[in-house]
Amino acid sequence: MPKIEIDLEEFAEQVKRGQSVTAKGGVLNDLLKQLTEMTLQAEIDSHLAEDLEKNRKNGYSQKTMRTEHGEFELKTPRDRNGTFEPQVVKKHQTHMSDQIEKKMLSLFSLGNSQSQIIDHIEEIYGVGFSKPAVTAVTDKLLPMLEEWKRRPLEPIYPFIYLDAIHFKVREDGTYVSKAFYTVLGVNLEGKKEILGLYLGESEGARFWLQVLTDLQNRGVEDILIASIDGLTGFPEAINSIFPQTEIQLCIVHQIRNSLKYVVSSDQKIFAKELKNVYQASTKEEAEAALDKLQSKWGKKYPIIFDSWYSKWEHLSNYFKYPQDIRRIIYTTNIIESVHRQFRTLTKTKGAFPNDKSLLKLLYAEILNAEKKWSMPIHNWSLTISQLNIHFKERLQGVLKF
Repeated sequence: MPKIEIDLEEFAEQVKRGQSVTAKGGVLNDLLKQLTEMTLQAEIDSHLAEDLEKNRKNGYSQKTMRTEHGEFELKTPRDRNGTFEPQVVKKHQTHMSDQIEKKMLSLFSLGNSQSQIIDHIEEIYGVGFSKPAVTAVTDKLLPMLEEWKRRPLEPIYPFIYLDAIHFKVREDGTYVSKAFYTVLGVNLEGKKEILGLYLGESEGARFWLQVLTDLQNRGVEDILIASIDGLTGFPEAINSIFPQTEIQLCIVHQIRNSLKYVVSSDQKIFAKELKNVYQASTKEEAEAALDKLQSKWGKKYPIIFDSWYSKWEHLSNYFKYPQDIRRIIYTTNIIESVHRQFRTLTKTKGAFPNDKSLLKLLYAEILNAEKKWSMPIHNWSLTISQLNIHFKERLQGVLKF
């Protein structure tokens, strides 16, 4: 058995000085080095014992190991045949535990800068890292992101929400605004799920068509109801891929856009009377209220009513459903709350040096969000029962009661 050698005098001196023996450069770092190398020797001896006649030791390879107590140079034994696979420290492992990496990724997902991450790690573990080292750790999210983007999806989603958020990204020496496309689905179990994330130059129906095609290619066969904003050509883009999908334009977006054209002195009364339209019990009552509102305000604000009437087919879809379904589909707030989290995460960044740096940060936030989405949305059992009444043929054989 190899002997473990510790400099007891140095150990005592560190204690006298009040210095932590577990801090960077502490004597326990030397102990960890000796223990690790002793274990590696035992591992290769065991490996060679199986085939001693045809295999021999073949010197050492050396690499820098990072630990919670600092750094040390580790000598890993090699064999002549190259068949030795160390277990205590894997071939490409550069620190003794993934605890530091996990902490880095956790700090990154909370929006910390590289400098903040370095300071936190130094304070907690006594280990120094450079900015390129932090980048190398966070870049490990990228292959995970690519695999996540290609993962198969479920054949049917009762609800999906589609919206875009814009960020500044450096490209060819200048910062340009790019649209980040988010698709949030509610599956048959009532659980929220981000189906995909996409980055384009700007928001438009043509790019949404590519997004929807990707969903189809990954296994989505049917979507019952899609809630979207009022982007021109958006409903047509959805129905070109999923022709049976019902489109619900976001009522909240429509109200906000309408009030932009109302002078401040009229806004309070106009907003109150507009409630008679979108809070009506039936579509017929809503249409009567809209006609009444138009007769009063139409000459003063014609652009508002042109918008409501031209979009009425898709604005009024929610009236055919009971309150539990109306509550879910009448607005895209469910996806806007995700975007608010993105804004909170990125508010100190200003702009991003490249697409990669933006995407891995947003992906980290998605992973955080989905950990919280473990339960179905409110009153899901009743909601799915009501959907089964309206979409019985499309849900036949899919639901399990």
